[in-house]
Amino acid sequence: MAIRRLSLLSLVALLSASGLFGQDDKGITADQLVAKNIEAKGGAAALQALKTLKLSGKLLVNDGKLQLAWLQTKKQPGEVRTDATLQGMTLVQAYDGKEGWKISPFQGRKDPEKLSADDCKALIEDAEMAGPLVNWKEAGSTVSYVGREDVDGTDAYKLKVVRKNGDVNFVYLDPDHYLEIRVVSQRTEQGAQIETETDLGNYEKIAGVFIPFSVESGQRHSPDKQKLVVEKAEPNVDVDDTIFHFPAPAAKK
Repeated sequence: MAIRRLSLLSLVALLSASGLFGQDDKGITADQLVAKNIEAKGGAAALQALKTLKLSGKLLVNDGKLQLAWLQTKKQPGEVRTDATLQGMTLVQAYDGKEGWKISPFQGRKDPEKLSADDCKALIEDAEMAGPLVNWKEAGSTVSYVGREDVDGTDAYKLKVVRKNGDVNFVYLDPDHYLEIRVVSQRTEQGAQIETETDLGNYEKIAGVFIPFSVESGQRHSPDKQKLVVEKAEPNVDVDDTIFHFPAPAAKK
């Protein structure tokens, strides 16, 4: 009996140490989870070395009834441009690190329009090469660990990121791989709180960094979400900065 009891206790200790039994959150800190997330993505050096990233694929909207060709280009430290094309018309949203702009042909607007500071908030988040956890201190954010929460059957770690502007991201990390599987963003826009939910998956390693190749997003608790399927990723390509800037007026003839 003594040998049997010792074996059982040893097994329990082994499972507990591996995190497979009786997972205990005591002692876990936000800093530890952020460090694990950075390591899981490829490490700080690889993340810093990823200066530009061009992603292309398809954007599925209206329950997949509409499919748009999609292209997104990012450049550190905070520039992004997204193009979505359907039937010869291209929707453009861009941010150059200071101001944002858009072209909305599907709304009958073919000329570029500047965006308000509130309208730029989502673009600023999109411009982050590795999400809101990396370099959060430099960005003026605060990060806290708020416990576990179920994400479609996964007991995920939940981190709360309060940005310098007061907006909040709740970041959910997979408990086995420490990569983001969901991000809930709460932003104040035009005096109203906007809450969006983004699910991430199908990670692939590009230039030493794990990038999600499947992204599904939309208003939280709404069944109407758009799905992005990345088909190609090009790291550290040459990017002309002018693509991010508000287009200069066409010269008059």
